[in-house]
Amino acid sequence: MSSSVPASAPDSYRHRGQRRALVEELQRKGIRDERVLAAIGAVPRHLFFEQAFESHAYHDKAFPIGEGQTISQPYTVAHQTELLGVRPGLRVLEVGTGSGYQCSVLLTLGAQVFSIEYNRVLFERTCQRMGQLGYTGAHLFCGDGSVGLPAYAPFDRILVTAAAPALPRPLLQQLAIGGVLVVPVGNEQVQRMVRVTRESADSFAREEFDEFRFVPLRGAAGWGE
Repeated sequence: MSSSVPASAPDSYRHRGQRRALVEELQRKGIRDERVLAAIGAVPRHLFFEQAFESHAYHDKAFPIGEGQTISQPYTVAHQTELLGVRPGLRVLEVGTGSGYQCSVLLTLGAQVFSIEYNRVLFERTCQRMGQLGYTGAHLFCGDGSVGLPAYAPFDRILVTAAAPALPRPLLQQLAIGGVLVVPVGNEQVQRMVRVTRESADSFAREEFDEFRFVPLRGAAGWGE
């Protein structure tokens, strides 16, 4: 697992204790993958918040980050990551960079991350933040994540961090054989987490899990503009 926090980052003993408590809470809620738990315990979630809202960082809840978007609930991040089955060196496409927190968890797990954000303001802010924190290993793009990054495909894993009305066909086509897509699918109020494994060029296996609430996926293969 790669290093998480630059030595200069303001990550105190108190913050580390709050992360340990958060990891214990996630374990009680059913997260079992030790590597995922270790990554959650390593990435300083408070540094992805404005300082005025830092006290909310280690509560297991989503929180607004501006531009109509949120930083996902830690349980949701852990659950999606666990379903994804990330291993070091895998090529992972993340649809919805958001705050950069989930991207940083993937980097900490050793993935080769390609992340695309729809909102230009959020994209520029997150690029700056991740650079300041030392998370420089990801390939970051601004554009329509619902259609993926065909020029960089295929991907071993694809993670969608916004709600799709149906399985985005362009993303399915960008999965490598044996690759896994995790995406919340449903209406704009509630979605069910779906995992799709590409078994062959034209065969996909679908599994469904618990219900969640995400912001809508914007773009041609999402809820439109």
